[in-house]
Amino acid sequence: MASAAGEGRSRVLVIGGTGYIGRFIVAASAREGHPTAVLVRDAAPADPAKAAVLQGFRDAGVAIVEGDMYDHESLVTAIKSADVVISAVGYQQLPDQTLIISAIKEVGHVKRFFPSEYGNDVDRNHAVEPAKTVFGGKARIRRAIEAEGIPYTYVSSNFFAGRFLRSLAQIGVTEPPTEKVLIMGDGNVKGVFTAEEDVGTYTIKAVDDPRTLNKILYLRPPSNTLSHNELVSLWEKKLGKTLERVYLPEDELLKKIQGPLSVPLAISHSVWLKGDHTNFEIDPSFGVEATQLYPDVPYITVDEYLNRFL
Repeated sequence: MASAAGEGRSRVLVIGGTGYIGRFIVAASAREGHPTAVLVRDAAPADPAKAAVLQGFRDAGVAIVEGDMYDHESLVTAIKSADVVISAVGYQQLPDQTLIISAIKEVGHVKRFFPSEYGNDVDRNHAVEPAKTVFGGKARIRRAIEAEGIPYTYVSSNFFAGRFLRSLAQIGVTEPPTEKVLIMGDGNVKGVFTAEEDVGTYTIKAVDDPRTLNKILYLRPPSNTLSHNELVSLWEKKLGKTLERVYLPEDELLKKIQGPLSVPLAISHSVWLKGDHTNFEIDPSFGVEATQLYPDVPYITVDEYLNRFL
């Protein structure tokens, strides 16, 4: 069913393609030679930033399809011309992906659905509220996909480098530390960072790969699997100075989670206190690891990424 222009590659439809991670997935899909379409509510948005993103897509050969996830007819029409549907919808729209599931079910020929995930594995975590509810919502979408018998791949890419490295994984901080740094727990539990560009690349690599069918694709780049202490040491080496390390014990972190920034703080608790990025083996029965599947694909290391902030 794939177009000749894509040399047998699946036709990809991205929903939420102008969003934070969606634009990296769209770029990777076009780069990898997939006939690629993006579902948008407005093909000529007044917002200049959004208009520029769409123009960039067009320049890369991406089809802009007007439609809406909340308009069943337009959603079905868009999905009819795709083999693979990738959702990258934002936080607020996660529960509404049941609408995409219904449309995929109606169309009947979709070979693979990637729901919007791109974080912790929502089936293997020890999160406290409010992250527990967020992860629970994503897990419900997984169960709905499985109940309908829709072929899937779930992408668990852990921390986005762009969101977590500038602050050295401190929450509510916008600049890299130069004097002191707040570390959650004892700083020895390992977390995983993946550059957004690489999330896009690995997601698209998985599209036509039989090894990722009905599996969780984990992104655990070995060089990017670091404890908080190791991350700080890496930054200190670049700065050529030692930072004051302030350690936040679990009970104080749990109190902080009751205040503002509760979701990112609760996610950080799950990673740095409970080890939810690295505390389980990836068993072939449920998952595969991207850098092992695609050893020839270079990825951006944390070491390289931190140079952007010097």
